[in-house]
Amino acid sequence: MPTAPLSHPILAGIVTALVGFTSSFAVVLTGLGAVGASPAQAASGLLAVSLTMGLACIVLAWRHRMPITVAWSTPGAALLASTGAVEGGWPAAVGAFLVTAALILLTALWPALGALIARIPPSIAQAMLAGVLLPLCLAPITGLVANPWGVVPVVLTWLVCARLAPRWAVPLAFLAAAVVVAISLIQAGAPVDGGLLVPRFELTAPTFTIGALVGIALPLFIVTMASQNVPGIAIMRSFGYEVPWRPAMLVTGLGTAVGATAGGHAINLAAISAALAASPDADPDPRRRWIAGVSTGGSYLVLGGFSAAFAALVLLAPEAVIPAVAGLALFGAFGSSVQQAIDDPGERIPAVVTFLVAASGIAVLGVSAAFWALAAGLLVRLVLHAGRR
Repeated sequence: MPTAPLSHPILAGIVTALVGFTSSFAVVLTGLGAVGASPAQAASGLLAVSLTMGLACIVLAWRHRMPITVAWSTPGAALLASTGAVEGGWPAAVGAFLVTAALILLTALWPALGALIARIPPSIAQAMLAGVLLPLCLAPITGLVANPWGVVPVVLTWLVCARLAPRWAVPLAFLAAAVVVAISLIQAGAPVDGGLLVPRFELTAPTFTIGALVGIALPLFIVTMASQNVPGIAIMRSFGYEVPWRPAMLVTGLGTAVGATAGGHAINLAAISAALAASPDADPDPRRRWIAGVSTGGSYLVLGGFSAAFAALVLLAPEAVIPAVAGLALFGAFGSSVQQAIDDPGERIPAVVTFLVAASGIAVLGVSAAFWALAAGLLVRLVLHAGRR
């Protein structure tokens, strides 16, 4: 087996972190802001998840000698963006993040909980996610009308790169957005407050409300497990790595708990980006690819130091520019979710009901649409399948 230079897996880890971070940090900030975080609290949340997932990558990859990578829950952030403010505001959202961490830890300690989540039909879980993602994926389209001069360069950059360099399509679209923001600031002649560029933690005392627990914690846990952890395990297995379930859930659960009061919503096993560090492109020798996992973690720690600058960029951006980037980043996840939701004709009607309820954005009794979508889909499925083997 050919031996690549040590720099090869190190570079693969850096690329994994850059692609993962720049492709979806705007989604994280959008989600945190939607559930009540101030710009400073959202920036703190971005810093928290960057540091905790960086440390988790290093611990898991080093300890188990596998290219295990950890990411923030992008579908979870999209869920927050669709949920909006809940009873109790931002402190209640922080309390929901802590409950999510507890559920992830419980999954590690009590396998029956993981088995219960696995019994949720994938079509229902994916339909809920697709409905959550739909409003965000519409942002590039509505942005073209609201601010064509700002959004057109972003969309064109994404389209060209999706043809020529798909892996870098969203990061380069973000770069185009950064250029648009810089030009708008120069034209406005407004000075940038240097304090916005300094990363800092904004700690929040959690509170616990029924609306936040049912409307945020439970759907966030389900989405994180079904759309991140389970696929992450499967992707790693496809490259010949059997990720240890209990240690992975313990590390990501603890990481989520540590980051929660600083505004971090959830971290989990990487899914799509996991292939960047685990594939033969990272290193021909599978025994050395764990170095890419450690490199990914170290790169996330460095990127976390710039989290405030990324948050400031979002804060200063012209209308519709950053939502357009966030929407483009979710196109792939939306398409995959829709496909899996309607793939089985026998599950199509419950999936469609789940999708429509989630996309409606309704809130009943202070509980968000994601929970009602899950409940409605399971109820319709129960009625349609009653009496069948």
